[in-house]
Amino acid sequence: MLDTILNNPKMETKSELIKVAIIEDRREIREGLSVMINFTDGFSCVGSYRSMEDALHRIAHNLPDVILSDIGLPGMDGIEGVKILKEKYPQILILMLSVYDDNERIFDALCAGACGYLLKKTPPAQLMESLRDAVSGGAPMSPEIARKVVTLFRDFRPPERVEYDLTPHELRLLKLLVEGHSYKTAALELSVSVNTISFHLKSIYEKLQVHSKSEAVAKALKNHLIK
Repeated sequence: MLDTILNNPKMETKSELIKVAIIEDRREIREGLSVMINFTDGFSCVGSYRSMEDALHRIAHNLPDVILSDIGLPGMDGIEGVKILKEKYPQILILMLSVYDDNERIFDALCAGACGYLLKKTPPAQLMESLRDAVSGGAPMSPEIARKVVTLFRDFRPPERVEYDLTPHELRLLKLLVEGHSYKTAALELSVSVNTISFHLKSIYEKLQVHSKSEAVAKALKNHLIK
């Protein structure tokens, strides 16, 4: 087996795979996503569930790096499920994959802890790239969703006083994260190193009393921190 791996540079070792789980009630979509993930280099589908209850019951047997979750599920909906999953497994990234594009569901999903929001019409290649982006620290969103998020911020009235003492530079970085930038693209946008981004993120997390990028984005949305 070792000789096979060494002689075939395209073959992925198990530790290098991005492990993905799917929560989707429609069988044809669930099975199609599973096949696409398993036949894409660098990915492995480690769980496929038709309901949030099923996922919560069985997902601990093989925890994924990232979850693709529908919102309109039988029983518990995807947004409520995200809250529970993030409480139990804060390290897992969750991407919503939905037909819904209304502001309320987008807002609620991001505030619940989702790291991104994709529409089901997303092309397969873009969907796989979004999974890579999420694992790399990004917040992938379909273009239509990203525009709605920007509009949400534009329509929100900012608080009269910022209570978290974020510096102008920290607020610019937080805005980039909300817009879906990864650490690398945020560093390019601000003309600084990735290490500098990491340094400022630690400060942002401390001031907002959060532990992850998705929590910081959710708090920024909830408290209208971005103008």
